[in-house]
Amino acid sequence: MGYALQWIRSLLFSIQMYVMMFLMSLYFTPLAVLDRKWAYAGVRTYCRYVRWSAAWMIGLKSEIRGEVPQEEVLVAAKHQSFFDIIMLVSVLPKPKFIMKAILRYAPILGWYGMRIGCVPVNRGKRSEAIKSMMKAVKDGDAPAGQLIIYPQGTRVAWDGYLPYKIGINVLYRETGQTVVPVSANVGVFWPRRGVYRKPGLAVMEFLDPIEPGRSTEAFMQDLETRVEAESIALMRDAGFDPVSGIEAAKAAGKTRR
Repeated sequence: MGYALQWIRSLLFSIQMYVMMFLMSLYFTPLAVLDRKWAYAGVRTYCRYVRWSAAWMIGLKSEIRGEVPQEEVLVAAKHQSFFDIIMLVSVLPKPKFIMKAILRYAPILGWYGMRIGCVPVNRGKRSEAIKSMMKAVKDGDAPAGQLIIYPQGTRVAWDGYLPYKIGINVLYRETGQTVVPVSANVGVFWPRRGVYRKPGLAVMEFLDPIEPGRSTEAFMQDLETRVEAESIALMRDAGFDPVSGIEAAKAAGKTRR
């Protein structure tokens, strides 16, 4: 009975979340056309609303820890579900993403993504994707801000594993910017797929920055070790232990999203 009630709450929450996206876009879009600052205000207001409504509708509270960067940096974040995007955008002053090129055509999300400076990239072979990514970053007219990168390349289940991709190192080296790692436990409450959302406390934590100048090997090892270790710690604090699932996937020579 408890599961069924929470599922219904989760469904109602999801429906109203998209209804509010449409309603807020009616107010903010005309203003955002005139001035980009209203695009930032719109996405930030919406994301804060989602966090607020999740707390009372489905019992999912959320918390940001660590120092939120205000300057132009690369943000290398753990990506487990749509909710971690919501949480990041709710606090970063000028967030932007490297996103799938097809998403630029998504209603509301696509237009706002382009307006705040997101970088669309066509997926393909890894080398081609990296070149396309760097060209888009260098040639784009996006304003300075916090470029959010998901080093694993996609959403990964809380007890799954995918290796970190070299694209984050290319950006780190070519832009000369500081990288701020971000850990999360969001996926244990809000999964990659499905309607059901668990109550609890979703946490994202900004970790100590990695300054420019590190070698590729040192940078990649430090980034993955810190983000994964801190994410595991957050998930354990929430009562979930992903280690057995991650180790099983690695031992079998497989990766799991």
